[in-house]
Amino acid sequence: MDEVRIIEIKKSIFEDNDRDADRLRSELKEKGVFLLNLMSSPGSGKTTTLINVINLLKENIRIAVMEADIDSDVDARKIKEATGIETIQLHTGGMCHLDAEMTRQGLENLNLKETDLAILENVGNLVCPAEFDTGSCCNVMILSVPEGHDKPLKYPLMFSICDVVLINKIDVAPYFDFDMDECVRNIHSRNPKAEVMPICARTGEGVQAFTDWLLTAVSEWKNNKTK
Repeated sequence: MDEVRIIEIKKSIFEDNDRDADRLRSELKEKGVFLLNLMSSPGSGKTTTLINVINLLKENIRIAVMEADIDSDVDARKIKEATGIETIQLHTGGMCHLDAEMTRQGLENLNLKETDLAILENVGNLVCPAEFDTGSCCNVMILSVPEGHDKPLKYPLMFSICDVVLINKIDVAPYFDFDMDECVRNIHSRNPKAEVMPICARTGEGVQAFTDWLLTAVSEWKNNKTK
């Protein structure tokens, strides 16, 4: 197995991150690359979910992954070993998020000519990543059952910017005081348009539904040049 490349990224020099994010989205549109920004708190199951999704999708579309962390390359190695796809590690230099320019620096180290779907696994927390537009085509976040059904009320910005919320670890729901219906209501109170999909990354339950949704989203992005 090849070594995982580690990219030291620098804080954006642009004051207007939203403008740079829009510019990056336009560039990715021209290249036909769909950028997915995946967010969650630590331990929610981002990496395990990604491995399942990638292995279901990789025979249909070309995928590359950017793993963002303050330090270490643990998750990047795990994904590369489990899926075999192009994976790079982004070190944020202590920053708890990525912005558009930092994301661009990562993308420049991927072979975008051979990529349909680029996945950014953002730094794990429910605050900072939600505050910065990365230039992604789609924001997805994972809420795990042990975190509780009240998190959409406590972290409203994160849930308000997401196109899809994956509720992970549904296999342990009977052991926690977790109300799925209440959780969905809380999410939709912040973002009525959010797709909510219960999954279990450990067993694979529900992952196919999200994979089908993502495959459709990538196809529409690539084929609709005016989107």
